[in-house]
Amino acid sequence: MNPNAASGRCEDSSVDDPMDDWLFLSTDSVVRAEVSEENPETEDRGPLKTKLISVWNSVKYGWSLKHKSKFSKSSAVIMFGQSYELRDHDERENFRRSFAAVLWLTYRRGFPQLAGGSLTSDSGWGCVLRTGQMLLAQGLILHQVPAGCTRCVGYHAVKDDLDLPSICPADAARRGLAAKEGPNRMGRNLSLDSLMDRPKEAPLRRVVSWFADCPTAPFGIHQLVELGKSSGKKAGDWYGPSIVAHILRKAVAASAALPDLVVYVAQDCTIYLEDVKRLCERPLPQPWKAVIILVPVRLGGQDLNPSYITCVKKLLSLQCCIGIIGGKPKHSLFFVGFQDDHVLYLDPHYCQSTVDVTRDNFPLESFHCKYPRKMAFCRMDPSCTIGFYAKGQKDFESLCTDVNEALSISAETYPMFIFAEGNGQEEEQEGTNVVQNNIAYIQRKNERRRVDTSNSMDEFVLL
Repeated sequence: MNPNAASGRCEDSSVDDPMDDWLFLSTDSVVRAEVSEENPETEDRGPLKTKLISVWNSVKYGWSLKHKSKFSKSSAVIMFGQSYELRDHDERENFRRSFAAVLWLTYRRGFPQLAGGSLTSDSGWGCVLRTGQMLLAQGLILHQVPAGCTRCVGYHAVKDDLDLPSICPADAARRGLAAKEGPNRMGRNLSLDSLMDRPKEAPLRRVVSWFADCPTAPFGIHQLVELGKSSGKKAGDWYGPSIVAHILRKAVAASAALPDLVVYVAQDCTIYLEDVKRLCERPLPQPWKAVIILVPVRLGGQDLNPSYITCVKKLLSLQCCIGIIGGKPKHSLFFVGFQDDHVLYLDPHYCQSTVDVTRDNFPLESFHCKYPRKMAFCRMDPSCTIGFYAKGQKDFESLCTDVNEALSISAETYPMFIFAEGNGQEEEQEGTNVVQNNIAYIQRKNERRRVDTSNSMDEFVLL
C-alpha cells in the first residue's frame, strides 16, 4: 500500500531444492496484459493526487507481476486444505487451475465517487478492504458455487492467448469476431465465449457481481466504506484487519441475497459456541445456517512470533479455512496456502479499471490471477484475521474438532485463539468494534490475563 512501507526484517532466502518456473507466462504476455488495461476511455476522473497514486501502484505492482516466485518440486504446495505434489505433471496442472479459480479483487479506478468525497479509486488505501473481499468471496464460492465450476471458469478466464488455438478468418466470421482484432484477441474471445460452459459460469458471475465497484453491490467498496463509518472510518483511511472483519459481518447481515449465511466475529480471541449456535439455529425442520467465522488475532509485538508459524500452517492446511487477511506491515495480502516456510498469497495492489458487471457476459479476466506469489512466513505482519467456513451444524462440529487439534500445537505458550462454552460479551454498541480503553483479554485454563494494547499498531489482542 505505502510505497515506503517496511517489507519485513528477514531475508526471503531460497531453498536448495531444484526450482521450476513452470507456473508463469513470458514477460511479453504480461506486458500485453498491462498495456491492454490502459484504456483512455476509462481514465479515473478523480483528483490529480488519486491519479498519481493509482499510476504509482500500477507501475510498482504491475512490474512485480513479471518477477517469478519459484516453487520447489520436492515439496508439496498446500492451498485451501488441498495438497499438490509439484513433481507430478497432473498435480501441477491441478494447482494452476485451482489457483486461477480464486477470485482476485484488487484496487480499481474509475468507479462512481465514494460518499463524502471525490475519490473514484481506492488505490493507496483500500488494500485491507480488498483482501477482506477476497476472503469473503472464497466463503461465498464454497457456499454458492457448485464444486468444480470455478476451476473451469477461472482457468479459461486467465488462459494465455499464446496457448489458444489459432482461428481462421472463416471461423472468426462465423463466431461474430472482427478480423481486425487479430489472432490473439480472437483467441481470447474464443477461450471465454466458446470454451466455457455458460451454465457453470452463471453462479460465479453472480458472486463476482456482489463485489462490483458500484453503490448497489452488497459487498462492493462503496458499501464497505459506508459500513465503516460507524467505526469512525471514511474513504481514504487505513482499515485494520479486525475492523474489516466487523464490516464484513455487517455487510452480510444487511444483504438480502444471503438469508442462509451469517458471519461471526470472535471476541478477544475466543469463539463462543453458544453465540454461534444462536446465530445459526433456525426453527425445525429448517437446517442450520451456514457460517463464516472470522478470528482477528495478533501473533506477536512488532514482528511475528515464530512459535506461531507451525500453527498458521496447520490452519491453512484445513479445508474449512478460507484464508487469512494478513500481509506485510502496511501492505495487506490475502494468504491462501504455503510451501515449506513460505506463505502463498494474492496481492490486491495492482490497480485495474472498473468492470461494468451489468453488461451481459462481462469480462472475468481481471478477477483472476495466474501469478502465484510467495514470501517467507517471518515477513508476516503479526496482525491478521483468520477465516473459516461451515456449511451446517455437522460441518461446524467438525470445524471445532479440526481447528482445536491445529491449535494444540501452540498450547505450550498461548493458543492463537480458543473455543469456549457459553456466551461472550453483549454485542458492542453500534459504531464500536474495539474494546473500550484499549484493554484486551485472553482466557486460558480458567485464567484471565490483562494486556494493555494502547501502543499496538492495530486493534488486536496481544498474545
